[in-house]
Amino acid sequence: MNGARGRLRVYLGAAPGVGKTFAMLDEGHRRLARGTDVVVGLVETHDRPHTAELLEGMEVVPRRTLVHRGASFTELDVDAVIARGPKVALIDELAHTNVPGSRNAKRWQDIEEILDAGIDVISTVNIQHLESLNDVVQRITGVPQRETVPDEAVRRADAVQLVDMAPDALRRRMAHGNVYLPEKVDAALSNYFRVGNLTALRELALLWVAGKVDEQLDRYRAEHGIAGTWEARERVVVALTGGPEGDTLVRRAARIAARTKGADLLAVHVTRSDGLSGTDPANLARQRALVESLGGTYHQVVGDSVPRALLDFAGGVNATQLVLGASRRGRFAQLFSRGVGVTTTALSGSIDVHMITHAEAGRGAGRERSRAALTRGRRLAGWAMALLGIPAITLLLVPLRDGLKLSSGILLFLLMVVCVALVGGMWPAVTAAVAGFLLLNYYFTPPVDRFTIADPENLLALSVYVLVAVMVSAVVDLAARRTREAARASADAEVLSTLAGHVLRGEAALPSLLARLRETFGLASVTLLERAGEPAPDDRSDPAAWRIVATSGGPPCASPGAADTDVAIDRDLALATRGRLLDAADRRVLEAFAAEAAVALRQERLRHEADLAGPLAAADRMRTALLAAVSHDLRTPLASARVAVDSLLSTEIEWSEEDRRELLATADESLVKLDRLVANLLDMSRLQAGVLGLVPQPVAIGEILPRAIDDLGPLRDRVEGDVPADLPEVVADPALVERILVNVMSNAVRYSPRDDRVLVTASWYGDSVEVRVIDRGPGIPPEAHEKVFMPFQRLGDRDNHTGVGLGLALSRGLAEAMGGMLAPEETPGGGLTMILTLPVVSRERA
Repeated sequence: MNGARGRLRVYLGAAPGVGKTFAMLDEGHRRLARGTDVVVGLVETHDRPHTAELLEGMEVVPRRTLVHRGASFTELDVDAVIARGPKVALIDELAHTNVPGSRNAKRWQDIEEILDAGIDVISTVNIQHLESLNDVVQRITGVPQRETVPDEAVRRADAVQLVDMAPDALRRRMAHGNVYLPEKVDAALSNYFRVGNLTALRELALLWVAGKVDEQLDRYRAEHGIAGTWEARERVVVALTGGPEGDTLVRRAARIAARTKGADLLAVHVTRSDGLSGTDPANLARQRALVESLGGTYHQVVGDSVPRALLDFAGGVNATQLVLGASRRGRFAQLFSRGVGVTTTALSGSIDVHMITHAEAGRGAGRERSRAALTRGRRLAGWAMALLGIPAITLLLVPLRDGLKLSSGILLFLLMVVCVALVGGMWPAVTAAVAGFLLLNYYFTPPVDRFTIADPENLLALSVYVLVAVMVSAVVDLAARRTREAARASADAEVLSTLAGHVLRGEAALPSLLARLRETFGLASVTLLERAGEPAPDDRSDPAAWRIVATSGGPPCASPGAADTDVAIDRDLALATRGRLLDAADRRVLEAFAAEAAVALRQERLRHEADLAGPLAAADRMRTALLAAVSHDLRTPLASARVAVDSLLSTEIEWSEEDRRELLATADESLVKLDRLVANLLDMSRLQAGVLGLVPQPVAIGEILPRAIDDLGPLRDRVEGDVPADLPEVVADPALVERILVNVMSNAVRYSPRDDRVLVTASWYGDSVEVRVIDRGPGIPPEAHEKVFMPFQRLGDRDNHTGVGLGLALSRGLAEAMGGMLAPEETPGGGLTMILTLPVVSRERA
């Protein structure tokens, strides 16, 4: 061993059985053949003969034995592997959870210690065990994965190799018995290993590995200073300005990306660092939603130079194509500047640039004329100061002109002009400056009382006075204009921030959204309208052509034409407001609200459709599971009973009396199982249909429990009852209570150690009686407590050959039908306790 950290190689598979462990052992044999010191730290063969054969001829490090809850388990012996000090260790199942009492909770943590010791490790993991994909896999397969490994633990691996297999090929392997035992194959093929599930898992694995390869490629390019584009994958970047042409550009870029399978679509908007660009936030919000609906991602960057910022972003994401819109500037403006498109194309290098024409090309930027920087009152005050203040200061200074120098007069007039600029803005100040120039010339510049200037220096001084006055006026006006724009932008940002918080908090219901919009702008009413039929040329003002989807406030608008302000969201949706006419700046924010209202409407309808589809899907799953389960579970008792009866009817063999009794007992036991299964299925169907007959009456638990224990047959000796004699009666159907107890007790016996007995106790708490069925089995994790009550489910979904798993689901349904409850809790010291709660007989009834 040396001081360097070992290297980790991971074989990643989409599902169990694709051959990860086989590939790992095969790699171990290849390295052994090259003279490398290789040992097996831990390999799980899962009783697969071909995998077990590969262990022959390899050194296996003995496992460590741990005792937990009276049972012995074996785990990876980290210290033994490190002490052995091989060059390479083969360690299976990276995501495995160690037995409580181990040094580390997870096997990947054990492997980290071995890597730190300088030993190379080869391991395996399935895609469903990656933490980031755990919930995705559960939605696809319907099976939760409790053993997970952090993605980073796999991403840090020096090499990740995908072990791939087509879904049909994997299903054939399973059918041949190369993955699971024969009795589990049917259930596995009809549930987790369906073709659709395997295809989805395979795609997840391929995409995850592709992302890992992308990271390695980006790291390599960064380490080697490679700035050029490597066309390993098509990435199409579309530049958005917030203009009306953005929708056209996004759709065109999406079509370009769709020509190549697996291409990425990215949209980018460049914000100038001064934050004063004339971007329309409503357009950007709508275009962002469009990009994301087409499977792309939206990005925003800040830069002084738009072409350079675009190319820096494109180079950073390794883009291959850049989509730009043709310039909206007029021909005259293009004479003085090449524009963003031409400049970007000239600097693009290996990135292909598409210049897309559109309806707005060449029409000019279309920026709205800026409103006055100052209020009307301040402008009037400025004009008053200019028209009255300049003459007033002249009247004051004329008597003093014999002792007053021209420079002093210029400074006093300049002071007045600056005051006018501060109050009234640019044009009153310019007027005051020109008037001051004329008055200074006439009254204070030799020769006085004439509009002539004898000394050239005086002409220069007066000219500088006018120039300084105009410059100061322009600066003051610009500052006021920027202040107004900043205040407007701050208000818009606050409104949009409120809208974003509204969405993030999940308040996307339409009435809430429209109410916020009405409050924001102080409107009388806000209405979302949807077209009732096909569009017509003159239907904007026709109430019959529209229907109200949602409204807030006073009387709603029946059509867009009846509104003070309306926004067309798409062909069939429009937002109409009443109360006041909104200006262009307010309309931008209004359009952002409108886009969010459309999204909220779609989400609401999708949720409604999902709610309608939920019961249908549940019923479909129930039927599918029923067919899959009954096909196996009916076959077993039927086959046993038929074999026993056929043997008794056979005349070729002389059966002894003992053999005949044994065959009859087998047939009887099989028919009892079959009767119980059919009864469970019928009762479950009645429960779901709401037609299960109930006969509630006062009954004592002490009378029902002995009958339920007797119904267990050969299992009765493993159950012990302890019910107090003074326990009050409960209101229940005796037959159904007996049925619940039989199901729960038989389930407890099945999972209890053979030497332990199941204890049944009862106690009285307030207005209910609790019957507890206590076992010392392996128990159930808290997160799986509710899953055991799902039909056709069992702990771990592994024991699929002992029944269809209806017992607990039916028992809970029966308990709830009688006004009771059935719930699990952990048994102190290990195991599971099922608690049946039933209401006691009320005193009035007694």
